[in-house]
Amino acid sequence: MKTNKLKVVYGDGVLGIHAADTHYLFSYEKGGLESLRVNDVEWLYRVPKPAFWRATTDNDRGNGFSTKSAQWFGADQFSAAVDFSVMVDGVEIAKPVAPENNRYDNQQTADEVKITFNYQTTTSPQTTVLVSYEVVNGGELTITATYLGQSDLPELPAFGLRLVMPEPVTGFTYQGLSGETYPDRWQGGELGIHQVDGLPVTPYLVPQEMGMHIKTDWVTLTHNTGSHLRVDKTDNQFAFSALPYTAVELESATHQNELPPARRTVLTVYGAVRGVGGIDSWGSDVQPAYRLPSDQDYSVSVTITAN
Repeated sequence: MKTNKLKVVYGDGVLGIHAADTHYLFSYEKGGLESLRVNDVEWLYRVPKPAFWRATTDNDRGNGFSTKSAQWFGADQFSAAVDFSVMVDGVEIAKPVAPENNRYDNQQTADEVKITFNYQTTTSPQTTVLVSYEVVNGGELTITATYLGQSDLPELPAFGLRLVMPEPVTGFTYQGLSGETYPDRWQGGELGIHQVDGLPVTPYLVPQEMGMHIKTDWVTLTHNTGSHLRVDKTDNQFAFSALPYTAVELESATHQNELPPARRTVLTVYGAVRGVGGIDSWGSDVQPAYRLPSDQDYSVSVTITAN
């Protein structure tokens, strides 16, 4: 008899969730989803992590924003999960690590499994980010990342979740505004479905933030095997960038020829993005409406499916 129920495997330090051709592996130690494998295609190179940093722009350098907000650069790189919880069919269970996991056999099933990781930022003072993964029968995954506001911290460059994939995708299609858009630079974008080949890099003389797409309903990335990973909004539209480089790699290069060979896909989904400014060429701060105060909550929630 066929069933849409999830098969749940309680390992010593990992939680496996299986649905037909979709397989998830969550690492308690690494703080998130370690493997997302669909039809023998692996979509993750490393565990997704909260993203607080977008690469410095010329305007950021001119007004000193990156220096003032440098704590978020460290938080982006080194914040870690300090705790987690697991809910099965709406009921929180004891942490299923050894030896507690020995009470489960290899025939465990569920309709819904939710695992939430508690991240503490490497800022002073610290604040909390909650990253939850919810898998329902059939295999659909919803990821929600929530930043809890904390006063006495500098303004954020961005808030979201960064997913690094093992190799460059061949391109992506999305529904939203055309071109590169930011909260203070989007009115020229045309609403529609847009296809982008490869992972284009804007050839700035000095590599910097690029490739943002705000007000997005969905984006689908294409693997070189022809498989697809689709990211859909839940309640609210999201922003995203799909690049061959992390923010740190862009930050570290002072010229285009210093960028490394493209080896990965770096997909970042954002719930909040600071504007880029450029009011008087380079130097004036971003207008207040397009800044991200640290004492506000920010969140992004998306549903992920693959085929």
